[in-house]
Parts: sequence; structure tokens; C-alpha cells
Amino acid sequence: MDLGFSYVGLIYLIMLFTPNIIWSRDLPQDYEKYAANENKILLALERTGEFLVSGLCVIFSDLNIGEIRPWSIVLLASFLMMVLYEIWWVRYFRSEKTMKDMYSSILGIPVAGATLPVAAFILLSVYGGNLPMLIASVILGIGHIGIHLQHRKETQDTDKNESNIKE
Repeated sequence: MDLGFSYVGLIYLIMLFTPNIIWSRDLPQDYEKYAANENKILLALERTGEFLVSGLCVIFSDLNIGEIRPWSIVLLASFLMMVLYEIWWVRYFRSEKTMKDMYSSILGIPVAGATLPVAAFILLSVYGGNLPMLIASVILGIGHIGIHLQHRKETQDTDKNESNIKE
């Protein structure tokens, strides 16, 4: 692991934070209701992972593009996941912006808004051979994906209850 600035990490953070900043100004209906019920352990893991990944991804230069070799396919796969994450956000912003939209899948990837960036950071850490980044990404994944799965289940339960009431 080589300490130094990672422009790839910075690009990933920009790709990650830009849609989230836009989203924070236009939350899905009933979001606060669901957020109030978040599992505190998952929330702590998510926040810890966010902090660690955000810092670690920019301080290791071995995450940058090196010489092109077969192993570079891992970096390409990671970047493609971030591009797909951006596409998912475009689809979300064009939707009705419901909780169901927020926890939707894309190309069969469940809760894509959480799964794609976590997978991208895991692959980035594998590409760079960076164990601290890998550990931080897994911590982030447990919390972030866990919370998204919890919210998705709650939205499905709400849909079932509303359907039963209408019958």
C-alpha cells in the first residue's frame, strides 16, 4: 500500500456524493418515518464505514490507474458499477421519488443505490490490494445495505397492509 493522493478515489467520491447531495434536497415521501426506525447497530456501521471509506479512498495512490494488465479488469468492473450507480440515480430522479423507488433494483441488483457503490469500493480495494479499504468497505456494506434492505422490507410490508385494507 502506497500513501499518496488517489485521483480515482476522488472521482469515486464525487460520483457518490453528487447525487446524494441532490437527493438530500428532495427526499422520498415518508422517508423520515422510515429513517426513525433504523437499526442503531447498522446505522453505526454505516456511519463508520462512510467515514473510513471517504478518507481511505483518497490517501492511497495504489488505487490509481497503473499499468494496464489483466488485473485492471477489476478496476474496470469497479468503475462500471459506479457508472451503473449514476444511471440508477438518474432513474430515481425521474421517478415519483417514493420509498419503493429509493430501494429499487437495476439489472437484477437488489437495493442498487446501496449495493452498487459498496461493491465498487470493494472491487477498488481489491484492485489496489488495500486491506484497510477492503475492511472499511465491508463495514460500510453491512450497515448501508442492511439499512436499505430493512427499509425495502418495511415498504413491502406497508404495501401489503394497504392492499389488505383496500380489499
